[in-house]
Amino acid sequence: MGVEAHATNERVTGRRWTVRLDPVGRGRADVRVSCSRPACTAQVLPSAAAGRTAAIAHLKAHLRAGPAPRPSVHCACRAEECHTHIRPAGPRERPVPWRCGGAVVLAVITDREGRWWQVLECCSRCAAAHPTAKVVATAQAAEAPPRGDGFRADAPARATPGGSAATTPAFSAVGPHFSHSAAATGTAATGTAVPQQASGPRTSAPRSARPTRKRPPRGRIAQRLVPHDLRPVALRDELTELGELFRAYQARTEPDLAVLADLHARKAEAFHAWAEVTADTGLRLDAQRAEQAAATARLQHLHRIGQAPDGEGPAVARLLTAPAQWNHARAVLAHVAENAPLPGAEARLLVLMVTLRTAQSGVGNLVGQDIKGLPLRDPEQLVGQLVESGWLGIPGTVEELIASRPESPTRISVPSLTPDEDDPGPFTFGRKLRPKLSGWAQRVVGEKKLRKGKTEADVRLLALALATGADGEGRLGPAGEGIGLDGLSSWCSVDPAGLPDLVDRLTAADWLAEADVTDTLLTGRLTERVLPLGCPLT
Repeated sequence: MGVEAHATNERVTGRRWTVRLDPVGRGRADVRVSCSRPACTAQVLPSAAAGRTAAIAHLKAHLRAGPAPRPSVHCACRAEECHTHIRPAGPRERPVPWRCGGAVVLAVITDREGRWWQVLECCSRCAAAHPTAKVVATAQAAEAPPRGDGFRADAPARATPGGSAATTPAFSAVGPHFSHSAAATGTAATGTAVPQQASGPRTSAPRSARPTRKRPPRGRIAQRLVPHDLRPVALRDELTELGELFRAYQARTEPDLAVLADLHARKAEAFHAWAEVTADTGLRLDAQRAEQAAATARLQHLHRIGQAPDGEGPAVARLLTAPAQWNHARAVLAHVAENAPLPGAEARLLVLMVTLRTAQSGVGNLVGQDIKGLPLRDPEQLVGQLVESGWLGIPGTVEELIASRPESPTRISVPSLTPDEDDPGPFTFGRKLRPKLSGWAQRVVGEKKLRKGKTEADVRLLALALATGADGEGRLGPAGEGIGLDGLSSWCSVDPAGLPDLVDRLTAADWLAEADVTDTLLTGRLTERVLPLGCPLT
């Protein structure tokens, strides 16, 4: 048995590597293709389709150039305790290893979305347990190793001292089988007799009665098993502890973003160290994702407690809170400027407010107060002109619309905003964002000092333009360089020579400070009072 035991100890774990397809960044179309084999460098492709083609070609090149599956290796799933397809009954219970068996194969496993492809040198039974596995090669049967006591796998049966015939033990041609517990009780499960030792004063206990060494429990973090033989030991302990801390955080009843940010930062550092030890590209990418998650959680925590990201002062509690919402607000203003059916500042202001009411589906509710609250000299005539032009549809008369109350609003429609199969509409924001944008515009147009100053429609249109044209500190234009007068006069429907008067009105209403109008630019900044209404340039 000494030769067989030595051969078993020399066996190595089956090969295993992964080709991944990951996005390069949020909002970008290009993707990164990476391979976990140390000699392979990542490459960036312009689209997901091109990346998927390159990933499959890279995987096929490895399969063509690599060696065939080896019949004497241990199953790669056995090294991972079959955790990918055999779930243990409890957190402390190890999966049963006897489910491994069959010829050694080279199998390719992929996820349903086509984001990664993994090659395993494993047994055929483990490959069959994966629903997406495809076997690309099978190992040739290997000869059984000789036994140290003179037995051979192909030796004939011989007689025992008691006169009964006993068959020789059978050996697998493709490496060891990990048999179940019935094998330890003798030959009842296999029908194979065990050679009897000569009688003597020394007796040995059966193998099932001998104490078995237990491996230390293996940690889990981010759906990964922490190898029990990972070195250095401090890294293994850190990964195990982090996995327990993440699970404890998920069990909390209330979130704590500061604690979550610290956990992600520790995870990023630990995964970077793990990737250096194992040269695993997937671990390095996970570490980068953890760094991004830590930064996001820390920023959200600062916003919740009212601090600026740099910790120097209080953050601005804006009505619209995200860059995507700010960009959608600018998109609505640009659409109205290009598609207003009637000229003049009053018509443009009314078209803007109606557009925000119907932007999602082309229909919405309107009451008389929504129109009478705007600075319009003759609202009935203006609404009638929009109806006559075909841009606005109402079920009754204009007088009924103006007289409608909140308990019985009027259902209006804008055909140019109604989506269909061929045209989804000009806007891409969702149903929940539409009322936020509408509420933001009403807050700007109906701001207290603008309303008390009885400012006209062109002044309020300028206020909307400046609210979407300042940076995070309120400085007008990109990097505080100012806003072009041509664009402002076109949006406000006034002559460029009339812009200084509008700027003076906004300065008197405490909207603008340090304002300066040149021949081409308006510079200055929004006051602290109106910063919450701003949509910063990013």
